[in-house]
Amino acid sequence: MTTYIALLRGINVGGHKLVAMADLRELMTGMGFKDPQSLLQSGNLVFRSRAQSTGKLEQLLEAETKKRLSFETHFFVRTAQEWQSVIARNPFPGEAERNPGHLVVMFFKNAPDAGAVRALQGIITGSEVIRPEGRQGYIIYPDGQGRSRLTNALIESKLGTRGTARNWNTVLKLSTLTS
Repeated sequence: MTTYIALLRGINVGGHKLVAMADLRELMTGMGFKDPQSLLQSGNLVFRSRAQSTGKLEQLLEAETKKRLSFETHFFVRTAQEWQSVIARNPFPGEAERNPGHLVVMFFKNAPDAGAVRALQGIITGSEVIRPEGRQGYIIYPDGQGRSRLTNALIESKLGTRGTARNWNTVLKLSTLTS
């Protein structure tokens, strides 16, 4: 059995796409996944399943959520091994120690190309720093995300891929659920 982490995009935010974590865990169990666990109310799931492609799992979870829970959202799935790599490859270890709430990992559907990354980095006017690597990007928001002009929508638009972000504290908490 392989352990997976699934992140849902844009649920339980600002009164939109409201869903109870118990309903998501029940969905996972009903689909045959083992030991589903949730973290926080923002759509973080850990579960076990036979090994399969994360892309196929994303498509399956999106379709079944629409069918069974009557709402649409994007899923971003990583194996526990991929998750450990995300943690190990953090290019900002000092920030992770000093201010983990201002370090964010944005998980992408597809790895952005180098030209799109350079274009995004070229339009940043604030103190934010982004380092995309593969299907995720590490972002430092020194003044907090709430004030930043480097929004998820802007990042998605410039990189040409969907994404969902989690702060470093959440990334580490999800890691503990995989052991």
